[in-house]
Amino acid sequence: MCPNGSVTTWYTERMNSQKLLSKVPEITAIFWITKVLTTGMGETASDYLAHQFAPVVAVALGGIGLVVALVLQFSVRKYVPWTYWLAVVMVSVFGTMAADVLHVGLGIPYVVSTLFYATVLAIIFFVWHKVEKSLSIHSIYTRRRELFYWATILTTFALGTAAGDMTASTISLGYLTSGILFAVIMALPVIGYFIFGMCEIFAFWFAYIVTRPLGASFADWMGVTTDRGGLGWGTGPVTLALTIVIVCLVGYLTVTREDVESDGVARST
Repeated sequence: MCPNGSVTTWYTERMNSQKLLSKVPEITAIFWITKVLTTGMGETASDYLAHQFAPVVAVALGGIGLVVALVLQFSVRKYVPWTYWLAVVMVSVFGTMAADVLHVGLGIPYVVSTLFYATVLAIIFFVWHKVEKSLSIHSIYTRRRELFYWATILTTFALGTAAGDMTASTISLGYLTSGILFAVIMALPVIGYFIFGMCEIFAFWFAYIVTRPLGASFADWMGVTTDRGGLGWGTGPVTLALTIVIVCLVGYLTVTREDVESDGVARST
């Protein structure tokens, strides 16, 4: 049965009010640039902490940072650039550690850990869609959807880390070649969406997953020693440089608010 006018009006007004409480940014070119930078920064920061502290201490610090960042993110009522991107950065750091623990700590091959995190991600997507009927990032305005969203983000970072290490180490492509490989793969959802009309939601999550090994591979290439096929700049300096760039971009977004949707119309995808 078709809804009557009053119900339709109520639904539209509710959707518009919920839109004002969206907890994620609009997807722009700067979003993707910042996202790739956070993946690289998380990779090198995790490696740096692991070499400065005992592995247990490093993981504990990463876990505490993640909890604090997520508490801040969940405490705000709408999208705030610095809290959102702080959460992404800490997810990146801890997601790297989660993938490394399976390989370094437990001796699980990267191929197995990649398949494991891919399975976990598929389960999250399945449950999310079954419960919410959509995987859209344009509808993150309830606590439950936000929980699904961040669980997905954390898993994509762990999956991307394992996949990047698998191509670089297990398949022996090296960090630079792996970065180039994932750059090519990253182009697939872009071409699919803009030229062939690929589903927006599928294209987004495809690209989002690939940004992790893309950024991490190039960051590793810059940070690791020359005998490991890198530039030898060091994980500490690379982490610091990427952090400065990320802070500048987030500051720019805070001032310009160009990643905040202002049309007041809820999107369906």
